[in-house]
Amino acid sequence: MTEQTPLVLREDVDQVAYLTLNRPDKLNALTVSMFEELRKHVSDISKDASVSCVVLSGAGKCFSAGHDLADIAGGERVPSRGWHSETLRLMELLPKPVIAAVHGHCYTGALEVALAADFIVASTTARFADTHAKWALTPVWGMSQRLPRRVGVSTAKRMMFTGATLKAEEALRVGLAEVVLDNENFIHEVADMCKTIVDNSSFTHAANKKLIETTDGKSLDGGLQWEVYASEGVGPDMQARIAAFNKK
Repeated sequence: MTEQTPLVLREDVDQVAYLTLNRPDKLNALTVSMFEELRKHVSDISKDASVSCVVLSGAGKCFSAGHDLADIAGGERVPSRGWHSETLRLMELLPKPVIAAVHGHCYTGALEVALAADFIVASTTARFADTHAKWALTPVWGMSQRLPRRVGVSTAKRMMFTGATLKAEEALRVGLAEVVLDNENFIHEVADMCKTIVDNSSFTHAANKKLIETTDGKSLDGGLQWEVYASEGVGPDMQARIAAFNKK
């Protein structure tokens, strides 16, 4: 009996957990089994103090071509209603920065996965689209909620109504991607970004994510009050960090 190849790989390097969608022969088309493995990794990482940052990427030619249409047509079985969306929400709520590193195709379901990261870093080869309307489908993994929040309502509607493909530079222009990096050195430049994140305080990263999540949609005054009165305070290594800076 041969060991089954993981559908989502995990490799930890320098406090960064690299998760890789691993169906390259199928352009990393997303299945229930892939989501089960992704969910398991997310659960493990949430309890792993050695991980300070997460990078989600795809093996082979692209990030992911999207939800596997064969699975949809076959009436895929999920553990519960909303299970895919719940899985992405668990990733979104990790108390650690999560980066979607996108190269090649990132369509529909794959875009919903990428949008659940804290931000998207795009290779020059990256291509983004929402094609739900092409297949007479409606989003249930978060597209209707996260895409407008990321790019604005009008741009989200344009993407959803037309199914148009956005190249990396346009994704950057509309705010879908935060930065575009050269494809040749893509993963190395992503790793350099992660090093900067890891060098900063994990305590502060977690506190900032919680503040932003909790106050999203509040009035400015309400958010300011929450920031003051629900402050996490200072991290356990604050004094050590300041002392190290003063010694320079």
